[in-house]
Amino acid sequence: MKNDDRPIANGLPLPMDDKTFEKVFRILKKETLKWKIPVVGVIAERAADRPFDTLISTILSLRTKDKVTAEASRQLLSRASTPEALASLSQEEIERLIYPVGFYRTKARNLIETCRRLQSDYGGRVPRSLDELLALPGVGRKTANLVLTVGFGDYGICVDTHVHRIFNLWGYVSTKTPEETEFALRAKLPKKYWIPINDILVAFGQNLCLPVSPWCSRCPVADFCPRIGLKRSR
Repeated sequence: MKNDDRPIANGLPLPMDDKTFEKVFRILKKETLKWKIPVVGVIAERAADRPFDTLISTILSLRTKDKVTAEASRQLLSRASTPEALASLSQEEIERLIYPVGFYRTKARNLIETCRRLQSDYGGRVPRSLDELLALPGVGRKTANLVLTVGFGDYGICVDTHVHRIFNLWGYVSTKTPEETEFALRAKLPKKYWIPINDILVAFGQNLCLPVSPWCSRCPVADFCPRIGLKRSR
């Protein structure tokens, strides 16, 4: 696919604008059908009406590979499928069930405290508010936004390292941190893209647009990408 309708500088397209992003989004949406769905999306598909499952799996997923997250989530949620049941487990048992996720001891403590708060403050339900989710132990902006978008189907923009990196690579935003990217996208990105963009860019980032030496030679949107800050590719 040729990028004949975009300005070129030094042989590459200029930073991505809204019109070009819409084209890129449509292309990637089709391409992701060939790729593996991120683990939190898989869990959400299996339990669309259970934001608790999404909350637990997302807390476990931080700095952990998808395969490990999927198995740890399966083991833990099979043993304790409600906040009440999970809060009743010992920290040692939770650690055993979720090992070897990253920071499994810290996550076990946070899970117990989070479930206790869900019981005491929210009647055993997951709150449907960004601020209330952020007040739970171990829940950052990525997790809170994923629970809202995947668990409840509400508007939110989940920005992980892939989303942050790729939007900056495209020049659609120019930010230093995932949190800055989230706020920049809230101000600029049309709302209809907020929910689907995480799954699409995570799949894209895991399969083609890798953090180190992405496969630009195989990329279906390479003709639209200015590759800002990219040092090496294949």
